[in-house]
Amino acid sequence: MVEIKISDQLKFSCPSIRLGVIKADVKYGQDNKFLGQEIEKTVYEVQNSLSQNQIAELPVIRHTRDAYLALGKEPARYRCSAEALLRRVVQGKGLYRINNAVDIINLISLQFHFSIGCYDYHKLREPIEFAIGKENENYQAIGRGIMNIAYLPVFRDSSGAFGSPTSDSERTKLTVNTKDILIVIIDFNGTDPLIEAMEKTLLYLKEFTDTGNAQCSVMV
Repeated sequence: MVEIKISDQLKFSCPSIRLGVIKADVKYGQDNKFLGQEIEKTVYEVQNSLSQNQIAELPVIRHTRDAYLALGKEPARYRCSAEALLRRVVQGKGLYRINNAVDIINLISLQFHFSIGCYDYHKLREPIEFAIGKENENYQAIGRGIMNIAYLPVFRDSSGAFGSPTSDSERTKLTVNTKDILIVIIDFNGTDPLIEAMEKTLLYLKEFTDTGNAQCSVMV
């Protein structure tokens, strides 16, 4: 199983932090009818149960925003991916489709409100650490260009930072050639429904991506 060390500095600022880590091999395509139906159902439920003003007060979102503040990062300017996704859906913009592996991660974020990293495992160079972004540190974020990751919680391997709860990097994103994925569900509070989110992720992966050889662990 892949090990992800949480840095002492990050633990000091976020003492209840834990990570739900899943590694699996996948076969995925551009679309899946039944996954699409599940997404449409969830999008409808989110649109009809939340307002923009309620999103920041959802427990998991609030805990993530509190973690950003504890690290000195403005959560309204560098919104976590789960909050940004919820806001998009509540605005009626729907859920953009990429491929069924990424679509599953976005679906879990909508359902459980966690920010989730999803990486091409073979593009990573262990050891991997979850730490705090350094002064003036940045990377090429997916769909965002160069992003300032100073004081954000960031994942880092021996080649440098590659992911954060706000946006992951281009370096480790999934492509049509990805065979093994690493998923990390980020729980800043330690009391949020992490196990349930992991179980649902594994269920969706098995159902919609022909996942084999899945391994999972909670890391603190």
